[in-house]
Amino acid sequence: MPYLYRAPGPQAHPVPKDARITHSSGQSFEQMRQECLQRGTLFEDADFPASNSSLFYSERPQIPFVWKRPGEIVKNPEFILGGATRTDICQGELGDCWLLAAIASLTLNQKALARVIPQDQSFGPGYAGIFHFQFWQHSEWLDVVIDDRLPTFRDRLVFLHSADHNEFWSALLEKAYAKLNGSYEALKGGSAIEAMEDFTGGVAETFQTKEAPENFYEILEKALKRGSLLGCFIDTRSAAESEARTPFGLIKGHAYSVTGIDQVSFRGQRIELIRIRNPWGQVEWNGSWSDRMAFKDFKAHFDKVEICNLTPDALEEDAIHKWEVTVHQGSWVRGSTAGGCRNFLDTFWTNPQIKLSLTEKDEGQEECSFLVALMQKDRRKLKRFGANVLTIGYAIYECPDKDEHLNKDFFRYHASRARSKTFINLREVSDRFKLPPGEYILIPSTFEPHQEADFCLRIFSEKKAITRDMDGNVDIDLPEPPKPTPPDQETEEEQRFRALFEQVAGEDMEVTAEELEYVLNAVLQKKKDIKFKRLSLISCKNIISLMDTSGNGKLEFDEFKVFWDKLKQWINLFLRFDADKSGTMSTYELRTALKAAGFQLSSHLLQLIVLRYADEELQLDFDDFLNCLVRLENASRVFQALSTKNKEFIHLNINEFIHLTMNI
Repeated sequence: MPYLYRAPGPQAHPVPKDARITHSSGQSFEQMRQECLQRGTLFEDADFPASNSSLFYSERPQIPFVWKRPGEIVKNPEFILGGATRTDICQGELGDCWLLAAIASLTLNQKALARVIPQDQSFGPGYAGIFHFQFWQHSEWLDVVIDDRLPTFRDRLVFLHSADHNEFWSALLEKAYAKLNGSYEALKGGSAIEAMEDFTGGVAETFQTKEAPENFYEILEKALKRGSLLGCFIDTRSAAESEARTPFGLIKGHAYSVTGIDQVSFRGQRIELIRIRNPWGQVEWNGSWSDRMAFKDFKAHFDKVEICNLTPDALEEDAIHKWEVTVHQGSWVRGSTAGGCRNFLDTFWTNPQIKLSLTEKDEGQEECSFLVALMQKDRRKLKRFGANVLTIGYAIYECPDKDEHLNKDFFRYHASRARSKTFINLREVSDRFKLPPGEYILIPSTFEPHQEADFCLRIFSEKKAITRDMDGNVDIDLPEPPKPTPPDQETEEEQRFRALFEQVAGEDMEVTAEELEYVLNAVLQKKKDIKFKRLSLISCKNIISLMDTSGNGKLEFDEFKVFWDKLKQWINLFLRFDADKSGTMSTYELRTALKAAGFQLSSHLLQLIVLRYADEELQLDFDDFLNCLVRLENASRVFQALSTKNKEFIHLNINEFIHLTMNI
């Protein structure tokens, strides 16, 4: 299940300064290193132990791995020998060529490389068996600390290693990335663009070589000059084709890095060349130009090129722009905010909705440029629990003159103004758009409904764009409780209740929760229009807590009459949303039902309510619905009373207060 805490509203895109400490000790790399040096011990990382649990989660090693420090493998280990270069990367026995292709590309950008691999570490003075690397994750930089024990077999590294056996930066980087994702096995299979983004915080762009623009060579040339990271691969039609060798020496389904592009004169002609690298360090292109291949051959033999741009500037343009960036963190939660795509109209509207205000046109243009990048979070880390990468995308609608979560009817009658090119099972989907100034609603979703994940949504705009989460507000609009009617003006229904009340309560005309349970069930079971089993004792205790003005833990008849009027309204609400008359309500209708009752809740509160009250089939019966409403109203009235009496006493907003009380 996704982690549900959400920071309020959009967040500013952080400028990489100090990466966040991630070690469970709460200590920084330098603090732990100094501690080890003072003790005279080598660091051992309890968060990622030298054991099989750090290697695999679904299998046992087929050979007996031995964890060794570099100094136990070679005499004079070096962290980096002669600079970190693409030739330092040789694939081992792990299917993570996508990661290695990204590392090879990273070595071409010295500034980005220095961010990922801090230069304050070596096997020389100050060595304590501890190293650290920094990775970008969902809009923030993380500092990942590891010890230098590496899996070996017969004194050789099993996984990523350098061509020079004395050099260990690449093997340690792979270990840190494995720790970030939970295990080495979690690194099996992937796309180079994923690691490229984690190394830079950049923006992904994919080109199909057969459909690429005419100036594709210039695009790649410009990307390399700007420090972008580039990878390429050949598609496979089936699992049997994976890692199959073509007659020209290329490997299908294998990740390559693009490391150079140039032109040469040959027989009076300018020939465009491109240099690619196989992370295996062997198995090469055997066509014309050998190590370098002609660009026309590259387009003929490779299917896709992935580019990780360090800024959102379009490679088709020469101008460099300053970009405004906002970030939204959110969740798709089954039963409340996991509505699926527009194909599923009944639930699509329940997805998170972000309002996007485009206020300024591009220079000399009539439209506003922006880029939307939607990333699903931690799917690789969750592989050990059976999670797969979901099929995701988004749609953008022109916003009506309303400042609220749009309902089902809006999407029934309005088409999207823009959307992601496709819904696809990649970690991130990103596209560029140009729209006239105005207000829009952006809806990120999975393709299928009921699929759970956390997501990070980044919106880049050339001019300042204002974004706001439409699901973060809590608005409670409750009428004042009505005054009870005098006995001589009671309706026939109220007179019948009085008789039953006297029979159960006795002379004091007050009922306990147990007695209230009997009264309500006796009355409600005679109503033919609502199906339910019984009201629970806990619901009746909550009703007394809401209505008891005297504080004696009992309900007087006048208090009961006021509650009965409220209960009739809630019954009518429940019947309205019990579409199939089954006696249950879908959780996807809960947002609308609660709004009709006076409660406009944030998505996070809605998620908590669904988790607490819904059954496995995402349905609420009447007792659950009633209990939910009673607790919401109770929390709202307590908050209003406290904040009116002593404004300095209440340091929580209504959203936080209800969140707190709903968890008690």
